[in-house]
Amino acid sequence: MKVNVVDITSKASGTISIKDEIFCLEPRKDILHRIVLYQLAKRRAGTHKVKNRAEITATTKKMYKQKGTGGARHGSKKVPQFRGGGRAFGPLPRDHSIKLTKKFKKLALKHALSAKLQEGNLVILSEAKLDKPRTSDLVKKLQKLDVTSALFLDATEFDKNFELASMNIPRIDILPVQGMNVYDMLKRDKLFITKAALKEIEGRLDERN
Repeated sequence: MKVNVVDITSKASGTISIKDEIFCLEPRKDILHRIVLYQLAKRRAGTHKVKNRAEITATTKKMYKQKGTGGARHGSKKVPQFRGGGRAFGPLPRDHSIKLTKKFKKLALKHALSAKLQEGNLVILSEAKLDKPRTSDLVKKLQKLDVTSALFLDATEFDKNFELASMNIPRIDILPVQGMNVYDMLKRDKLFITKAALKEIEGRLDERN
């Protein structure tokens, strides 16, 4: 499939062929939902913890007589019924991550790219470069492209001027191809991919690799 290429000033810059098996799938919400859950679960620290009764410091002496008090019988102040006692069945440190195969992760990336193309929110850039690291200049260029929320993907490292100019713009993210992921792609309205990044993406998602 052929798509148009534009530069950062929104001017047409020719066309380029993209692979149908990567960008032209019928997007499946169940696959996208599952990979987003995987990413968010993996981010969780899992360090929340409470003390159980074995970890509470308190006297082990019997609190009061077994009978004759008119109240329930207790032999420890560490039990959950008392203020300062141990928590019963409380959270402990754990790993929240779930497992997905490499094949599934590749498939999810293809469906995310296909979804963006189908929505008309995928744009191929000739390159993501600026002459000067000025945020105001980049904002004007984004306004010409009618963009308020976007993710830019480039090969290896971003142009330093572009990187510095984008840092202070809300809802504008940049990522090298190595960090490409479904959650960040779906989080932003537009997806911009440079020609150099496109080549790496197609190589990474090729079925033969």
